[in-house]
Amino acid sequence: MKWILSVIVTISLVALSGRAQTPAIDREYTLESTMLGYRGVGGEIDGVRNPVLWARTGENVKITIVNGELMVHDISLDKHNVRSAQILDKGATSSVTFKAKENDTYFCSVPGHRAAGMEGRIDVSEQQPVQSPGIVPAENGRTLNLDFETGTLENWTATGDAFALVKEDLQRRDQRVAGAYWVSSGLQGNARRGTLSSLPFHVTHPYASFLVSGGAFASTRVELVLAEENTVVYTISGADQTTFRPAVADLRPYADKNIFIRLVDEETGAPTAAYLRESPWAHINFDDFRFYDTRPFFPDEIVPSDVSTLPPMDVLPYAGLSGAEAAKAMTVPPGFSVTLAASEPDILKPIAFTMDDRGRLWVVESHTYPVRASEGEGQDRILIFEDTDGDGRLDSRKVFTEHLNLVSGIEIGFGGVWVGAAPYLLFIPIAPGSDTPAGPPQVMLDGWGYEDTHETLNTFTWGPDGWLYGTHGVFTNSNVGKPGAPDSERVRLNAGVWRFHPITHAFEVFAEGTSNSWGLDFNDYGQAFMTACVIEHLYQVTLGGRYKRQAGQHFNPNIYDDIKTIADHVHWVGKKGPHAGNSRSDAAGGGHAHAGAMIYLGGDSWPAEYRDAILMNNIHGARTNMDRLRREGSGYAATHGPDFLKSNDSWSQMLNFRYGPDGSVYVIDWYDKNQCHSSNPDVHEKTLGRIFKISNVKDTWVKVDLEKMPSEQLVDLQLQRNDWYVRHARRILQERGPDPAVHERLKRMLRDNPDATRKLRALWALHVTHGLTDHDLHDLLANENEYVRSWAVYLLVEGQQPSDSTVRQFAKMARGERSPLVRLYLASALQRTPVAKRWEVLSGLLARSEDAPDHNLPLMVWYATEPVVELDMPRALALTSTTRLPKLFSFTVRRIAAVGTQDALKTLTDRLGRTTDPAERKELASGISRIVGK
Repeated sequence: MKWILSVIVTISLVALSGRAQTPAIDREYTLESTMLGYRGVGGEIDGVRNPVLWARTGENVKITIVNGELMVHDISLDKHNVRSAQILDKGATSSVTFKAKENDTYFCSVPGHRAAGMEGRIDVSEQQPVQSPGIVPAENGRTLNLDFETGTLENWTATGDAFALVKEDLQRRDQRVAGAYWVSSGLQGNARRGTLSSLPFHVTHPYASFLVSGGAFASTRVELVLAEENTVVYTISGADQTTFRPAVADLRPYADKNIFIRLVDEETGAPTAAYLRESPWAHINFDDFRFYDTRPFFPDEIVPSDVSTLPPMDVLPYAGLSGAEAAKAMTVPPGFSVTLAASEPDILKPIAFTMDDRGRLWVVESHTYPVRASEGEGQDRILIFEDTDGDGRLDSRKVFTEHLNLVSGIEIGFGGVWVGAAPYLLFIPIAPGSDTPAGPPQVMLDGWGYEDTHETLNTFTWGPDGWLYGTHGVFTNSNVGKPGAPDSERVRLNAGVWRFHPITHAFEVFAEGTSNSWGLDFNDYGQAFMTACVIEHLYQVTLGGRYKRQAGQHFNPNIYDDIKTIADHVHWVGKKGPHAGNSRSDAAGGGHAHAGAMIYLGGDSWPAEYRDAILMNNIHGARTNMDRLRREGSGYAATHGPDFLKSNDSWSQMLNFRYGPDGSVYVIDWYDKNQCHSSNPDVHEKTLGRIFKISNVKDTWVKVDLEKMPSEQLVDLQLQRNDWYVRHARRILQERGPDPAVHERLKRMLRDNPDATRKLRALWALHVTHGLTDHDLHDLLANENEYVRSWAVYLLVEGQQPSDSTVRQFAKMARGERSPLVRLYLASALQRTPVAKRWEVLSGLLARSEDAPDHNLPLMVWYATEPVVELDMPRALALTSTTRLPKLFSFTVRRIAAVGTQDALKTLTDRLGRTTDPAERKELASGISRIVGK
């Protein structure tokens, strides 16, 4: 134990040495930290949110934070480059010490906290500002009533009925100001609107201040207005606080001009969903306008950067329209039109749909949602719709089956209908040659959770690899397996993408993370993309990936970090989080809630700008967003394209899209006045529902039945520009099974077609029809196209037992592969490779310094590395000590510390004794402290 004690003593001495050299503190502040911001403790800043701190240039300053809640916080300074330790427990403290050099910003570095409001200013100057009492403006020798101490609204003119005089004893409590009176637009209810304007007065001093509080809305504000031009020269809103804070206006450019004060409240505070309350901040409070000879200083001054102002409510002119009126109200690009394909009473509450091989729509009516019925009492049903004459209207309607319970997903194939109805994944066989069930629903899997009934299994779609894919929400916990299976044979999941093989009945989680995802699709290269709510909206999904979560922790506690959105934008405005921007985010795309995902591959009738773009409905924005996808590094990035469709209707609730054999797109519309989930059935409309068809003038209706085609024609359909034919034909070939003639045609396509997407289609069809051997796939590892090489890697590990020769080939590729996409697939494949066989491949991937800035690769390599750490801790530590991939050495140390054994401690201390690298020593010391602290 001597060596352990020696290390501990060394670490302690270093700490003591550092402590002894700490300079004397000249100025000290204490702040309480919460997600609402930092609140001053003591002195002039007591109770002030995000107070302005002051220090003289050159002073040694200490800022201590006290955690006001059970949440991780710290404090960081932008320019002084210091950061405190992070604290978690309520009442815990942490601090930073620095020499004051220049004005700076303090903030919490935990992701999302700064944007939520944990940010303030530090003013550094030679002399401490002096506060004068200021001068109340006068006009014609008479002091104006700009502090309301006459007890009247003399010198003010009102429009509307929003503003009223407030006496201190009515509701002053948190207002730290002199005087007995002030004005507010919230006294008589936040829905009232109007203005209050002062008499004009002469600008006689260079600066002015006034007190303001209330809501951070563009529609609740104080304006200083040039009287002659009626031009606003200064404006500010509240910061969602009751406490009055002083605002300072620089009036030097307006010397000797006349101005007036205008208080504005145009905000209704109306909620955007039935379960949300009216905003308590939808008002403005004002008091005490004064002039100053020099710029005044206030520790709690409010400045525009403190105010994350939300714009006024979006204008949606329609609500509660008939189906025909709703279609006419929609705005689409030139050359497009919207047809009402079906509406109530023929379709009610459509929650999911798919298309069969004839282009007919199979639609789920969700009568049970939002509360699952008792067993056997469900009222959901599946309807079959068809357009028999090409006019865009679904004139044929059949009931396939009824009395299902809490259905949320549907897909067709392999002789039946696959239905998600938590807690079950069901299969309903179809009687051959009919549109009726051949028997009762069969339970394929159970254990699907439904604590939150709008986050159950959903968005079913066939993947290019022949698996049935779906998504799953974050607030529902599932433990999925075959009926009767013990826990040891079940798979836990909440947020993520899952898949089920229709023939082998294997089930697995494809990737973990995001939020309440209700959209999943594949592009022309077989890359998966999913849409999300509340957090950023778009993610490229790779097998084995872990992605940002809205809430909760990943099942593996040693993940440490996850992959973030590929989008370079969000669809909501403001810095108050996604919910605050609901129905105010027209400029950004409409809001945070998305449903559906469709990468348009419907042929050439639509303009080229739509091919490979992803469409998703924005629920609060009542529109369809479009993001453009582009290759970047090992994957994709997404930029904001123009919105494709605007419904202009606040009741519009489109849930998913599918393009058909003619290239047109069908979309189901839940159509509900309530835009958000509620477990109260009474807030949802029960008698409405629509299906719309979106068409381009070049779309040409066709009548098809792929099931009747011979297999040779289905192979030829793999060359079709419209991917509807490609996907359906591939699935039918999979259902028919191995066929030498089919394999020959597909191999010729794979070999000879110059287009990478056609090669991939041939590859996928060969795979699902069992037309490939490991030898074939090994040959494809050397193919000239990166996508083909990537998919060969992917298919070689589908069974999770790659051969030794495959692993050796992977190791060679890890060292020499030029494509970051292929390296991403190698990192993914390692997660399906026995842990003991991963070392050589990892060695190659960890040596690829060019992957350090990549969006996906560092973390995907870590996910493959993490299980090997415990297998051989010294070897793992040595392996990651030389990598340029960010965080991997730190993660390895942390993972060893999590093992927490004497062997783990010895591994870290031995390494500490051999290395001279300061950064490495710091990480190792931290890991040792973690173990010793246990």
